[in-house]
Amino acid sequence: MEHGKDASQRAELRERIIMTSTEAFTSKGIKCITMDDIAAALGISKRTLYEVFADKETLLKESILKIQQDRDKYLQEVYEHSSNVLEVILAVFQKSIEIFHKTNKRFFEDIKKYPKVYAMMQDRRDSDSEKTMFFFKSGVEQGIFRSDVNFAIVNLLVREQFDVLLNTDICSEYPFIEVYESIMFTYIRGISTEKGAKVLEDFIQEYRKNRIGHIND
Repeated sequence: MEHGKDASQRAELRERIIMTSTEAFTSKGIKCITMDDIAAALGISKRTLYEVFADKETLLKESILKIQQDRDKYLQEVYEHSSNVLEVILAVFQKSIEIFHKTNKRFFEDIKKYPKVYAMMQDRRDSDSEKTMFFFKSGVEQGIFRSDVNFAIVNLLVREQFDVLLNTDICSEYPFIEVYESIMFTYIRGISTEKGAKVLEDFIQEYRKNRIGHIND
């Protein structure tokens, strides 16, 4: 029985470490956060931390996996309750805005310095692209997206635009949100049928109203 208790305490500690490090990495960047910082934030010894995670890269990998799992769970819930794929895409867009809001740009720059983790994220992007293609096809069947669009090209262009967004100084000239919206809304408008455009315009009106409300809070 004692052994089971130890195992559950260890699992709980592991969970706490991942949560604390995810928060620290995303809000401050990866490079400036040390294993000492994480141990101190949790009130545990560095030795205890290293017993659970061998090194910072292993911990970073687990943090990224946790972010991805949370996103998958959210996407699944939205998908189950939506009436068309555009609603899913727009809900995910809103969630992404929230996440980007909380994420320090340094995080995206620093991640490239951890080759294994970066490679894992690139693999994930490839599988996300396959899911996106499935959404596009479903959208055509639902009469939301145009059938005369080459979605493989659209998908590639959007991916490239987000890379540009992370690797240029465009965000020092314009707020990140404005740039992100411009990419998303422009590309969704371009692939939407009249029915899809109506869903999008309703969303944008509601979204802008709420955003202005947020800014004034």
